[in-house]
Amino acid sequence: DHVDEAWLKQAGIGFSAAPGCNAIAVVEYVFSSLLMLAERDGFSLHERTVGIVGVGNVGRRLQARLEALGIKTLLCDPPRADRGDEGDFRSLDELVQHADILTFHTPLFKDGPYKTLHLADEKLIRSLKPGAILINACRGAVVDNTALLTCLSEGQKLSVVLDVWEGEPELNVELLKKVDIGTPHIAGYTLEGKARGTTQVFEAYSKFIGHEQHVALDTLLPAPEFGRITLHGPLDQPTLKRLVHLVYDVRRDDAPLRKVAGIPGEFDKLRKNYLERREWSSLYVICDDASAASLLCKLGFNAVHHPAR
Repeated sequence: DHVDEAWLKQAGIGFSAAPGCNAIAVVEYVFSSLLMLAERDGFSLHERTVGIVGVGNVGRRLQARLEALGIKTLLCDPPRADRGDEGDFRSLDELVQHADILTFHTPLFKDGPYKTLHLADEKLIRSLKPGAILINACRGAVVDNTALLTCLSEGQKLSVVLDVWEGEPELNVELLKKVDIGTPHIAGYTLEGKARGTTQVFEAYSKFIGHEQHVALDTLLPAPEFGRITLHGPLDQPTLKRLVHLVYDVRRDDAPLRKVAGIPGEFDKLRKNYLERREWSSLYVICDDASAASLLCKLGFNAVHHPAR
């Protein structure tokens, strides 16, 4: 929303963005967080209903992976619902009432009919089910950080995952102390996501100058840290958690932020000096169980079935 695309077009200046290039990374960030909380608190994700607010590049991919695992989802996206897009869209009030996990993946609209500024306000936060999980990995101001801190300080039973913060790169240090997972706006920071964005912009540029070219994503990526692993038997939640955290454990980004929170410039420094992170597709999994291989492929892993001999 900070680029005047209409003026650029009128002036004959080409423009390209890379929407969705980091969507998979954000989805995998959400999974890493949920699997960590599930292990810590001793619950099965199959027992939970996930409310997804915003069903764009991230939300629809998250929905697909959750439903591949048999996890119930509820969708809220008023603009898509009003356009008549395909999907069983519900009201935000319905998600608040029924969802055990509420995760936000919307743009930030400061006004208008689809305003998302402080979409999660004090009233919404207080209305969440006891023990609910609140996740924000879109824009900091979608969740009212002051209201959230008030609710948590008063002892509301709520688990919170925040990758984005109001007032970034400054953040509310007291709020960070209260949340379960806090990270410095890096949910979308995978090597694949960056390479995907680069290829999207390059291909748009090559088309603009009349020499259209395509680049295979894997030609830009180094060999993954783990070449291949073998999985025996079916895929249960503890096994999935181990695989996910083998690729990316969200706690690696939570701890550094807590160490430097409140020190000027450190938030941005964590982002600029971010350690290499891969996506699940970088992990080659050999399964002796056909259903496990099939499910892992649906989730985005590079899995194959080789029956045990």
